Amino acid sequence: MTTNLLDNLNPAQRQAVEVKDGPVLVIAGPGSGKTRVLTSRVAYLLEVRQVFPYRIMAVTFTNKAAREMRERLNKIVGASRGSDVMMGTFHSICARILRRDAPAAGLDRDFTIYDSDDQLKVVKSALDALNLDDKKYKPAAMQNAISTAKNELITPQDLKIETYYSEIVKRVYEKYNAILRTNNALDFDDLLMESVRLLQNSQAVREKMQERYLHVLVDEFQDTNISQYNLVNMIAGRHRNLFCVGDPDQSIYKWRGADYRNVKRLQTDHPDLEVVALDQNYRSTQTILDTAMAIIKKNPNRTHIKLFTEKGPGPKIVVRELSSADDEAQYVIDTINELINQKAAIAGDIAVMYRTNAQSRAIEEAFVRAGMPYKLVGATRFYARKEVKDVLAYLRIVNNPADSVSLQRVINVPARGIGDKSFATLDETARAAGITAFEALKQNKMTGRSIKALAEFATLWQKWVNLRDEMNVGRLFDQIITDSEYREYINDNTEEGNDRWANVLELREVALAAGDAPLSDFLNDVALVSESDNLEETVNAPVMLTLHAAKGLEFRCVFIVGLEEGILPHSRSLENPEEMEEERRLMYVGITRAKERLYLLRAFQRSTWGRSDIAAPSRFLEDLPPALLDGKVRKNSAVLSNVTAWRVETTPALGSFNRATEFKPGDSVYHQKFGEGIVQRSIRQRDDEEVEVTFNDGRTRRLSAGISGLKKL
Repeated sequence: MTTNLLDNLNPAQRQAVEVKDGPVLVIAGPGSGKTRVLTSRVAYLLEVRQVFPYRIMAVTFTNKAAREMRERLNKIVGASRGSDVMMGTFHSICARILRRDAPAAGLDRDFTIYDSDDQLKVVKSALDALNLDDKKYKPAAMQNAISTAKNELITPQDLKIETYYSEIVKRVYEKYNAILRTNNALDFDDLLMESVRLLQNSQAVREKMQERYLHVLVDEFQDTNISQYNLVNMIAGRHRNLFCVGDPDQSIYKWRGADYRNVKRLQTDHPDLEVVALDQNYRSTQTILDTAMAIIKKNPNRTHIKLFTEKGPGPKIVVRELSSADDEAQYVIDTINELINQKAAIAGDIAVMYRTNAQSRAIEEAFVRAGMPYKLVGATRFYARKEVKDVLAYLRIVNNPADSVSLQRVINVPARGIGDKSFATLDETARAAGITAFEALKQNKMTGRSIKALAEFATLWQKWVNLRDEMNVGRLFDQIITDSEYREYINDNTEEGNDRWANVLELREVALAAGDAPLSDFLNDVALVSESDNLEETVNAPVMLTLHAAKGLEFRCVFIVGLEEGILPHSRSLENPEEMEEERRLMYVGITRAKERLYLLRAFQRSTWGRSDIAAPSRFLEDLPPALLDGKVRKNSAVLSNVTAWRVETTPALGSFNRATEFKPGDSVYHQKFGEGIVQRSIRQRDDEEVEVTFNDGRTRRLSAGISGLKKL
């Protein structure tokens, strides 16, 4: 059995499996068989080294990875032996540690584990207990700040107070923890943090754990955070048999707390670390691998690894520049049809990848127009996203004031103090009088505690209805977003908040594209597209997903769209070297998902913030060796014919993109709703700028200069 196991490994894999005891880092390039190596290493320890199963711990990031590893191991050594290996995710293993040694950690063994929704409720309770305004201090932002601190093993007492906001975070963090303890509960971050603290503070527990686990193996090591790094380092502290498998070039989850620098920490903490590189790829053609290496080699301070394959060169990388985002989407659909018709691929083995969820809208609509089913991975379809449905509901009650369903959706979004009971009373009052809720509000037929809030909403609603025939859809859209303060409600400056706001802006592009068409026509068109979202999601259909969601997957053919500065790489990375390094890693991950064919697409012009300007080509395109590329244009397509032409236009396009901001810190400004204020900062966002202003009411708001009508005084 053992001989067969080793015979199935290539020389580098075999070296990793048979490596001597001590700290080991296996740098596993994409498609190099890391799961096989991890599983084979455990089997080797059991079969050859005769290590008892219960003395081995194998840690993964997902339940799926743990199940796959367990199933493979059981096939090799048998279920009776394989089941005794401690194997699971970081969180599941920590939960077991804490339940077993709860008294030493100062915990009750019956503690409850709170999920993300539970945690958000606790944050809201903490804000309420501290009499803090949850509109000013967004619960999701507070939750994110607390999670970040816990991932870095920072207690409320250790939190650095550098601003008034950080003082608020500290107070909320303390109250949040107190509420958790009152409820005998831990959040997911506590499972890690409390386990680390237990090992740090209890010598007896630490020594017991260190003696029991002779070997500790870690999957996806590049995605560990500080608490996870400390955990495995301490458990392996006595025998020092720490076997880490990962690829620093695929570390793309910094926003989730992952710290790729843990690879450097491992090397620093273990000077005798043995490094084994798995550089043979079993997934992609050599052309795809060389393309990926051309991107990632620009990152500094990385461990050099040269990927190779025995699959041959394969087709060249197709690079195309289309005139717009809609043309880019149509090219994707046409090419997919061509691939399927020529039997070069089946539908389910084709993926379309993009940097942000908002980019899915144009591609989804192209699929719908073509009547082609598709699958959306890791996200909700564009027209089913909460923020999109909210804004459309606002527009629907303006178009049709009798629409009580849409009214119920937005009458208290953002929160106005109009609860379900108040809405039910309004609805009953209107029905009894045989009129619409809109008429009931105008006739001031309401009583009760919500009357003031209802009256204020009625004033806004009447204003929008009056503007319906004076403004086109785009201007009306902006007016509603501004008056309702929807941006302040939805964008809490977290990754998720930024994503939601990007979806609103993408819907705004659709509204602006409607031109002077009636609002009713716009809503009809959107309704037809969103209804088509109900097309059956068959298994054999092209897959749409973000580059972040693509990690760990593979496809025969891959399209990567939006290769423009500010999109890929993302605008937030343009002036931040560390962020830019992560964008390169993200591009590297996307490219290496492809087995045979890769298409890299960009739009010559992309509508953003209501204007359609020339988009600067992504710097990643310039990194690609021309010999690897098929840059030939399609017939009747007004696109540039080769990569050289992209370089010609880069300088002026980048120059226009990075132009100076109009608003400067300290500028006095005026907003028609919020009054006068002082600019704190301003950031260029493609054709507009995001301005942070502290107004005379003491509140700081982030506004789009173009949408809000902000003026200098």
